[in-house]
Amino acid sequence: MTFIVLEDCIKCKYTDCVEVCPVDCFHEGPNFLVIDPDECIDCTLCEPECPIEAIVSEDDVPDDQQEFIALNAELSREWPVITEQKDALPDADDWAGKQGKLKDLKR
Repeated sequence: MTFIVLEDCIKCKYTDCVEVCPVDCFHEGPNFLVIDPDECIDCTLCEPECPIEAIVSEDDVPDDQQEFIALNAELSREWPVITEQKDALPDADDWAGKQGKLKDLKR
């Protein structure tokens, strides 16, 4: 099993989670983070670090966000690994909790 980054992360990209990951499974895109399912060891350390609760166990992905399982796998093969915390996007607080952000995902 793996953990999945959900839609809430789009346009926020808080990186509190990356520093606690013991296997460096986070990958960074322009306005979103993903978890490499092949690297994730299901340690649960990242989930409580996300300030907007955008990380969940694969078993807990809501029905309306199932596509994020495949999206995390796909984009983790394309984007570089991130291992150090960075500042969130400048307007992250304005986007936190908003729905319908998949259209805003930058690849």
